[in-house]
Parts: sequence; structure tokens; C-alpha cells
Amino acid sequence: MKVERLEERLAELEGLAETLDGVPDEEVVSVLERAVALLAEVNAGLEEGLRASEGEARELGDLLERVDFGPFDEALER
Repeated sequence: MKVERLEERLAELEGLAETLDGVPDEEVVSVLERAVALLAEVNAGLEEGLRASEGEARELGDLLERVDFGPFDEALER
């Protein structure tokens, strides 16, 4: 999820929280349902970002394992 979209969803959640006190009882359930839907969307976006980051970290780790740091280590020892 892009940061802008995440910010929009969080702003909407804040707005829902602020208006919850003034919502008639018969509308509370629908407001809470919308909040749950927004939280699910935000959570899915965060999980997607974490999976992408983990994949990138694995790729970088694989690349670093193939690099020969021997010459650098020798230079540092001198």
C-alpha cells in the first residue's frame, strides 16, 4: 500500500473516531464496520510491505554472501 493511501485511510479512521460520539445509536454499527474494513485494508497493506521488505532483505543477503571481502579484511589488518 502506498504511503499516501495509508495516510488517507488513517485520516478516515481518525475522522470516524472523532464522530463516533455524535453518531446516533442506530448508526454506530455501520461506523464501526467501516472502521474495521479500513483497519483490515491498512493491515493488508502493511503485511504486503513487510513481505516485500523481507524479500529484498533476502536478496541483499544472498548478494552479500557472494561478495569476497577477503581483500578488504587484509587491508584492514594492515
